[in-house]
Amino acid sequence: MPQLRDSGNSGPGSSIQQSAQFEGFARIFGVETEYGVSVTGAKKPVDAGQVAMTMFRPIVSRARSTNTYLTNGSRLYLDVGSHPEYATAEARSPLDALAQDLAGERIMIRLAHQAQEQLRTAGYGDALRVHVFKNNADSAGHSFGCHENYLVRRFVSLEQVEHELLPFLITRQLYTGAGRVTESGFEITQRADYLDEAVSSATTRSRPMVNTRDEPHADPEEFRRLHVIIGDSNRSQWATWMKLAVTHLVLCVIEEAARLGVPSGFEAFNLADPGEANRAVSRDLTCQHTQLQLADTGNAAATMSALDIQRGYFTLVERFFHDHRDAMLAAMPSHHADSPWDHGVEQALSEWRRVLDVLEAGHVTDLADRVDWIAKWRLFNALRARKGELSHARLEQLDMDYHDIANGTLYDSLLRRNAILQLVDDEAATQALHEPPSNTRAVLRGHFVQAALDAGAQFSCDWTRLTLTVPQHREAVILDPFNATPNADYDRLLQALQ
Repeated sequence: MPQLRDSGNSGPGSSIQQSAQFEGFARIFGVETEYGVSVTGAKKPVDAGQVAMTMFRPIVSRARSTNTYLTNGSRLYLDVGSHPEYATAEARSPLDALAQDLAGERIMIRLAHQAQEQLRTAGYGDALRVHVFKNNADSAGHSFGCHENYLVRRFVSLEQVEHELLPFLITRQLYTGAGRVTESGFEITQRADYLDEAVSSATTRSRPMVNTRDEPHADPEEFRRLHVIIGDSNRSQWATWMKLAVTHLVLCVIEEAARLGVPSGFEAFNLADPGEANRAVSRDLTCQHTQLQLADTGNAAATMSALDIQRGYFTLVERFFHDHRDAMLAAMPSHHADSPWDHGVEQALSEWRRVLDVLEAGHVTDLADRVDWIAKWRLFNALRARKGELSHARLEQLDMDYHDIANGTLYDSLLRRNAILQLVDDEAATQALHEPPSNTRAVLRGHFVQAALDAGAQFSCDWTRLTLTVPQHREAVILDPFNATPNADYDRLLQALQ
């Protein structure tokens, strides 16, 4: 597998013809979610692998494989370890990526309920239930991921990613962590105990916070795909939207600094030991007491709290926005401008400021309608107040129920009581089941998949190539993720299906 080049031919001053999207701050977003699977109530033994394969029977029947692309442009597959995985179609805004992620939840729920009925009919008992967990760790100590993808300009160096972006990713978990019950107590993030490297190209022999494998799924002379592994799987829609939106804003600053060859200002937050800092952030429920050791800057004793580091990033990003307002607004435009929640840059900055202010004031539970770990923590404390101390096993059960999208009740009860924010309504999420984002190449992939299914043709896809194998061999390359306009090869591909 090719590794990430730390320099390219398309940096500032390059003579190579560059695409229109190379300039400015336009971004492609994507989310890959691995789901955990288990079963309860079975009359006879059945393991997670058998359940997962039963879930994927309809997929194999349609695609002759456990790896396929869908009519909404997304990818659905069964990953190593019997983990169903869904990768969203390319999106140009965090809100579109969120809608696609919610569509993935609905697909997994449907597959789980179908498998549940099949297993019951097969004699495993009417009490059998299939559980699908949108989380990152199971009770046996296995960890599985939620990976964010951001298209960034090739001239952003690995050193910048490690020293300028990683401190932000570690400390943003104050408001994006999903929370986890552990033997030693409650923690903010589910992944901290499992990540052992800062950046690496490996994903099996080690677990890095940022993966550097070079698979841009775009023009490699212009772009690279930043593959972020450190984040948790979120049930909160706000948390998913927020982590994508705010990370985008930080990347804009880093890209502009790399473009001009000047410091971003973020180098002041470089951490001496990212792994230790990640674990320390996860265990400090006050969000501000633990001091994180900074890298040697001439003052070996320099430390900052996670909250102070986040405040530092916010201040620099807000200043950058004022200086690059038009370009920033063009890259992440508002949705529903007549709504009090427009999902644009200013909304993201406003939410970021509010979160930091609330945490600094010590009013952590005021964020329970937005932040997964706080929603769970408040719920556990409320149950203790009513029923007395809860056993560790009971807390683990409640924790898993919160993340069970197929048969869980806790998160849905919060939604019904308006105790947690819903940014994308059911109608929009259902629409995303079948419709890709209209302003990326995903619309081309989705239309091709639909046409091939309607024609009963044999086909295959990846992110940049569409292939018709029967009745006649045709291919179309869709390298530009920003381009939703068919090319000549694509038109011929569709004509062959008519």
